[in-house]
Amino acid sequence: TINECLNTRIHQDGKKCPWQQTGSGLYVWRDKTQNKASSINKISDSIERPRVVIRRKTDLGRQQVDQVIGVMPAKALVDNHYVPHFDHITKTGFQRPPQQARVNKLVHDLERNRVDVPTAVLLNVRDCKRSADKAEVLVTVDDNNIHFAPNGRKLYVVDGQHRVLALKKLLEKYPEKWASFPVPFVCMLGASEAEEMTEFYVVNSNAKSVRVDLAYELLSKRSELDPALMSDLVEKGENWKVDAQMLTEQLEKDSPFWKGKIRFPGQAVAETTVGSAGVVGSLKPLLATPYFGTVLLPPHRGKILNAYWEGIRRVLPNCFKEPRDYALQKAIGIQVMHQLLIPVIEVLRTSGHSVLEAEAYELVLTDALQTLEADNGEGIPVRGEDFWRVGREGAAGAFSNNAGRRVLTAKLTSQLPPVGVE
Repeated sequence: TINECLNTRIHQDGKKCPWQQTGSGLYVWRDKTQNKASSINKISDSIERPRVVIRRKTDLGRQQVDQVIGVMPAKALVDNHYVPHFDHITKTGFQRPPQQARVNKLVHDLERNRVDVPTAVLLNVRDCKRSADKAEVLVTVDDNNIHFAPNGRKLYVVDGQHRVLALKKLLEKYPEKWASFPVPFVCMLGASEAEEMTEFYVVNSNAKSVRVDLAYELLSKRSELDPALMSDLVEKGENWKVDAQMLTEQLEKDSPFWKGKIRFPGQAVAETTVGSAGVVGSLKPLLATPYFGTVLLPPHRGKILNAYWEGIRRVLPNCFKEPRDYALQKAIGIQVMHQLLIPVIEVLRTSGHSVLEAEAYELVLTDALQTLEADNGEGIPVRGEDFWRVGREGAAGAFSNNAGRRVLTAKLTSQLPPVGVE
């Protein structure tokens, strides 16, 4: 396995030789056949490389201190780390308090081999700018390979405290298993607290989370490539994201109302009316219901949505002729209408109507959609199709926040036929 490759190396005669810790705190390759130590980069299984790489300070860019780049065992990191949390009284430190939920989640996922720690933690050894100080932490052994040895110096964690704290918990539970877990790192040599703070700010202020629409699409692709992922998502209650993404793609491909209207990651706006993330999110309540989310097979879900939107089109035809002029096929419209579909399905099922027939939806929705009324941006009452007009001419925009969508859904639900009692 990958971890076995990182923690052991195959000698030329085929025997495995483990990494061992020397008295100086260095981790070296111990060749038992020749009873001598030789250093090697743990990332490589076949090529002799320096244990760490030195990145010298430069006048170009922002790099003002030397940096050490390499991989160290989790135990070495945990034993020597220090997190400089911000102290309001002394005005020292800069790190935020750790979020225990994030730490616990990473511990949980690492234990189950769901994730790795592929990105480097950013560290610093303070008071280490002099050549004599650097000579204490950078040791050359065997064939001029350089090793990083803190030798009792603290490794100040500039970025990556949640990863370090997760590894600390794992070491407390399973010390032998996790002691040699390889952790990539970048360590500054001699940066001041002010420079640490600057780097912390740069790393965290420029970080940008993945767009929601791209995250949904990547999750769906991952589930196709890794069947075990779905069981993990079910355990977390997040399998709806994959189902909703697949259903969204199905709508864009097969539905006459949504083909060319849903915008996926990387696509231009063009004639689209809503982003794929908005459609995926709108399907979450539906997929949480026992009937739509559990009983129905995926193809039937698409057929129900097509019949439903055909029923809506029959009641409000102009909204579909110029969809960019109306909010019905934008985020607010699709979120409200998919929430409304939950009680509509119950009305149809208890009244003996088919959930696959557009005529049934037209019958149930006509009064609710045609009588929906509110004041527009000019203070003029508008109803039916005019309610959904964009801008000041329509009224739907006033219901665009979460509370407004709940109110709008309630207004429409109140105008539906009563649910029959079987």
